[in-house]
Amino acid sequence: MATNPPVRIPGFRVYLGSTLLLLYILISTFIGGAAILLCSPFSFNLRYKIADLWINCFLFALKHCCGLSYEVEGLENLPADKAAIILSKHQSAWETIATRQFIRPQTALLKQSLLKIPFGGWALATLKPIAIDRQNQKEALRMLLEQGEARLREGLNIMVFPEGTRVAPGQSKKFNAGGAMLAQKTGYPVVPLAHNAGEFWPRNSFLKYPGCIKVKIGPAIETAGKKSKEINAEAEAWIEQAMQRITEESA
Repeated sequence: MATNPPVRIPGFRVYLGSTLLLLYILISTFIGGAAILLCSPFSFNLRYKIADLWINCFLFALKHCCGLSYEVEGLENLPADKAAIILSKHQSAWETIATRQFIRPQTALLKQSLLKIPFGGWALATLKPIAIDRQNQKEALRMLLEQGEARLREGLNIMVFPEGTRVAPGQSKKFNAGGAMLAQKTGYPVVPLAHNAGEFWPRNSFLKYPGCIKVKIGPAIETAGKKSKEINAEAEAWIEQAMQRITEESA
């Protein structure tokens, strides 16, 4: 059952902190992106470490400029001996960045246009993303299945947002089948992830509100012998229940 999120009224502190963070992002993305690009001839691990450092600094700035932190429950559910496909709730830009700090190593399924962003997108292109053209669904699925299997075999967890786009808090969207189809094809486990980042970092807004984002990671779903619809249904049911628990805990 959808629950309306709390109404947050921005004050001077929110506008000031959000502005400072935006300036930090613009400057640090140029510096960090350039550093990663300069390291393109070298190993993936080196580029990943530089990106990791950028994210650490970003989360530090987010906390001190905007008063926004996070807590994670269920890290023990991440498989220790193999990569996994993470099916995550998608409310904000926050989870596209921050989850890389506690689910690692990680790559993501994302739209090709993001790789065209100067410095940040160019650098992201060197970190083995699975970049797809959403306008060509058949080709996008082929790339996900082929590149996804390769990334999993390399030991990279794959972040997939099955709702396909950011969805406002209190709302939900039917899951796309791509991530579950990758799990069905490869037999790698699926790990569901729920969070309420959109309550503090709303979609299509530069405002970031103070608070603590709650993240819940569910038990790994074994996928061997299961159809994609069954895998998706299990993950979606767990995420919806976890979102309800987050709402109750935050009340």
